Amino acid sequence: MVAWVPWARHGARHTTAFEDMAAWAATQMSITAVTTLLRCAWRTIGSIVTRVLADRRAASGSDGLDGLRRIGIDEVAYRRGRRYLVVVVDHDTGRLVWVGSRARKETVNQFFVALGPERT
Repeated sequence: MVAWVPWARHGARHTTAFEDMAAWAATQMSITAVTTLLRCAWRTIGSIVTRVLADRRAASGSDGLDGLRRIGIDEVAYRRGRRYLVVVVDHDTGRLVWVGSRARKETVNQFFVALGPERT
C-alpha cells in the first residue's frame, strides 16, 4: 500500500527537506562530495535532483527558465570521474535551473534549445 504524506515527494525515499538540501548541495560541490557528505549513492543524488527540479517546475507552472539573466554552466563528475552531468545555475538566485547528462557540446545545446530563441 502506498500513501501520500506531506513531507515526501512521490517516489521518494527521503523527506522533502532532505531532498531540497541534497539538490542544493549538488549545485555547490562535486557529486562525490555530496555522496560522501550525505552517505547516498550517486544514482540516489541524481534521482533526487530530477525529482526536485520536476517538483519546482510543476509548482511554478513554467519550465524554470524564465527571467534568467546570469547563468553558470558547470560539469560535475560522478562515478569516479568517468561520467559527467551538466548543471546550469541561476547566478542571481543561486537556484538550479537545468541538469543534463553527459558533458558534451550537444548537451549544452539542449539547454539552449530548451531556453528557446526568444530568451537567448
